[in-house]
Amino acid sequence: MSVQSNQSDENSCEQASKNATAPSFAIAEGAQDIDPRAVARDLVARHGRGGMDPRVRALIPGFDAPFYQAGLAGYSDAAMRIIARRHGCPLCVTEALLDRTLLAGGKGFAKADLGDIHDNVPGGEEDTPLIGQIMGSEPSEMAAAAIKMIEQGQRSHKEYRALVGKEVEGSELRSDGTDSFAGIDVNLACPVKKIAKKSRGGHWLREPEGAIAILKAVREVLPDSIPLTVKMRRSYDDTEEMQRNFLFLFDAAYDLGCAWVTVHGRTVEQKYVGPSRWDPLKALVDRNPDRIIFGSGDVWDVNQIFRMIGYTGLTGVSVARGCIGNPWIFRQARAILDGEEPKAPTIQEQRDVLQEHFDLLLAVNANTRDPEYLTARNMRKFGIRFAAHHPNATEVKQSFIHAKCLDDWRQALERWYT
Repeated sequence: MSVQSNQSDENSCEQASKNATAPSFAIAEGAQDIDPRAVARDLVARHGRGGMDPRVRALIPGFDAPFYQAGLAGYSDAAMRIIARRHGCPLCVTEALLDRTLLAGGKGFAKADLGDIHDNVPGGEEDTPLIGQIMGSEPSEMAAAAIKMIEQGQRSHKEYRALVGKEVEGSELRSDGTDSFAGIDVNLACPVKKIAKKSRGGHWLREPEGAIAILKAVREVLPDSIPLTVKMRRSYDDTEEMQRNFLFLFDAAYDLGCAWVTVHGRTVEQKYVGPSRWDPLKALVDRNPDRIIFGSGDVWDVNQIFRMIGYTGLTGVSVARGCIGNPWIFRQARAILDGEEPKAPTIQEQRDVLQEHFDLLLAVNANTRDPEYLTARNMRKFGIRFAAHHPNATEVKQSFIHAKCLDDWRQALERWYT
């Protein structure tokens, strides 16, 4: 199976917002004064090496540290995920896949890296544990899409479409969980207007009953061994009505049997503009001290992983834009948990990872019409972010922007990373 790296506008949340604030600190009074190493020591003292809550490890054994790579539209394909894992990331999430695209057997299903992929395409055992994220508007379609993801397409497209509207027990799934997703995540967070117009993503924070119906339908078809998780934003907007909606939906998710909720510190209305707020996340943990809750928003470096946990009391952190072109954030977080000094990547390490990422993506694109051209084009968005670590960041960025083929990439590496 060929895994396409292109991302349709309909699926892309951040890209379609057309505006995103540059990296900045979240709104959280005193958080920047928190010592990340002290937070890490406390996590290890409470939970043992790795610092992960044992309840999470019991649900997903490989999830052994309090951070993970978020699903990033247009970025988090198998190549990016494997690079992150090789640098210490314990868990990854796919980008949001539309339920109807999955059921139609379209590109969305291929992007989940499912099925019998070619030997030279990354994935498989190294790409675990992996959570599959879905987004949609009809409970029965979302349930059928979840079944297809867990089964990795063992039935025909027609059979999966026929499941829509039918009651399916978790025991009926044609998968024992081996080489499948470790969990299913429902996206109730995407803020893009055209997603909301179609009653998807963050729209559901305005209509929590509809979201509850979706979560109930998906939870009922999954076996107990497959945890269901949810991605939300802290509210649709800052009105009291929408804040009540959030809490109503948040509580319902746990009542329905969801393992955890990841809450982003911006509202849906904010999209990606302005700083996130960590104070509502802290209030949420204070209100629900016994629940597993993850947080997201303005985690741009390794220190912010631990500051968010230390400030809010969250179980862990979802690292999103902060890990694009920066897989070392996970290595650095592991170092801090082990009581070691986190190190910035050397020029040689940067070169090795760029080459490694290019090779992995080239394998992902192996069956496309022009693998080298597609890979060079898609690597530009990564190279631009990788360039930030280089002493000559501006010049390196320009070299990557203009790279259109394998030779261009080799020249850029030879010029700047020797």
